[in-house]
Amino acid sequence: MKAPLQKVLLALSAIGIVTAGAAIAQFAPPGGGRPGGPPAPGPATTPIANFGGPLIGLNAQQRAAFEEGAVEFRTQDTPETGLGPIFNGRSCAECHSGPALGGGSNVTVTRFGRVNESGQFDPLLALGGSLLQRFAINNLALERVPAEANVIAQRKTTPLFGAGLIEAIPDQAILAAAARPQADGISGRAALITDPASGQMRVGRFGWKAQHASLLSFSADAYLNEMGITNRFFPTENAPNGNQAVLARFDRVPGIEDAVDPETGRSDIDAFTDFMRFLAAPPRLVMSASARAGESVFATTGCGGCHTPSLATGNHPVPALSNQVVNLYSDLLLHDMGSLGDGIVQGPAAAREMRTAPLWGVRARAPYLHDGRAPTLDAAIRAHDGEAVIVRNRYLGLTPAARQQLLDFLGTL
Repeated sequence: MKAPLQKVLLALSAIGIVTAGAAIAQFAPPGGGRPGGPPAPGPATTPIANFGGPLIGLNAQQRAAFEEGAVEFRTQDTPETGLGPIFNGRSCAECHSGPALGGGSNVTVTRFGRVNESGQFDPLLALGGSLLQRFAINNLALERVPAEANVIAQRKTTPLFGAGLIEAIPDQAILAAAARPQADGISGRAALITDPASGQMRVGRFGWKAQHASLLSFSADAYLNEMGITNRFFPTENAPNGNQAVLARFDRVPGIEDAVDPETGRSDIDAFTDFMRFLAAPPRLVMSASARAGESVFATTGCGGCHTPSLATGNHPVPALSNQVVNLYSDLLLHDMGSLGDGIVQGPAAAREMRTAPLWGVRARAPYLHDGRAPTLDAAIRAHDGEAVIVRNRYLGLTPAARQQLLDFLGTL
C-alpha cells in the first residue's frame, strides 16, 4: 500500500517530473498547475447535479469502502511509492475527474502500432507499444512514438459512473444481445477475453475496446500502464520504449510496488475497485416536451440498435447491485465503425471495432467520440460510420426540428 496521503502531499514539492519535450519540472503545491507534468484537476472535480455519489442502498461497511476508495483514488503516487519510471498520471483522479470524481475528462492517451504490407497490425510491443506513456520521472526515460509506427490514435478518458452496475450485468445477457438478429446492417459481437483477476474467460465491457470484464482487472491494468505501479496481476514494469537498460536505471522500487497488506489481504487496486463498484450511475435530468419527443425519435431512427436503452444485473451479493435495471444506453458489444475506428487492434477487437459507448452521462462529457474530435453531439452522430451508416443517414434525413428533439433527449442523459 502507498504511504498515507499526508506523507505523499508533504513530499510533492521535492520530486521532479518531466514530460516529452520539457525540462525537469517540480511538483506544484496540491491543486496548482504543473508545468511539464499532468494537468491538475480543475473546477470540474466539483460534483454537479449529484454526479459522483455512492449507490443508493449501500450498507455502512460498503459506504465506508466507497469513501476509503475515493481517498485512494485521489492520492498521488511518487517515485518512492512506485510511480513510473514512465506514466500518464500520478493519481486516478488526474484523468477521472469530470464532472465529479470518477468521471472522464478531456485527457487523452496515445496508442500506436504499425500495419505491414499484408495489412496485419503490429502493436510494436518491443518498442513500448501500443500505449505511449507521456511522462517520466527522468527525461532520459521519456518515451517517443517510434518511427516505425504508421498508426497513431488518441483515446479520451472514459467515465466510471455506474461501473459496478455494468460489471454486474451477466455475461449471458451481453451474449444474448449479440445473438439477437439486428436490422440496419448492425452485427455487434461480444469481446471474449481472459480476465486477469479471475483467470476465467469473460465478456469484456470496460474500455474503448471492451478490453476488461472486471473492475479489479481494470484497476490493476491502469495502475501499471497509466501510473507505472506493478501489482499482483501485472507484476512486470513497462520499459521505456522497450529499453530494459533504461528501466533498470530508473525503476526505483524493486518487485511488486502495490504490495498486499498481510493483515487485510488487500492493496490499492482493491480500494480503487471498491470506489468504482459503489459509484452511482449518472443522474437523469427531467425531460422537456421536446426531449420526450426526442426519445421517440431516438427509437424510430434506430439508435437503440447499438445504444440499447437498458440491460439488467443478475443476482449479486451486494443488494444495491442485485437485479437492477441499468439504463446505460449501450449493448456493450464491439461494432465495426468503419472510418470511426481508431485503427488499433487490441485483444479480440479489430482495428475498426469499438465498444458501444454508454450514453448515460453523455451531457457532461463534451467533446465527443473516442478521440474528442466532435465538439457537439450532432457532429458525433454525423461522424458515425461502418455499421452505423444506415442509422446515421436516417438521422441526417430527419427534419431539423426532429433532430433537435433527439439532441434534447440526449441532453437529459
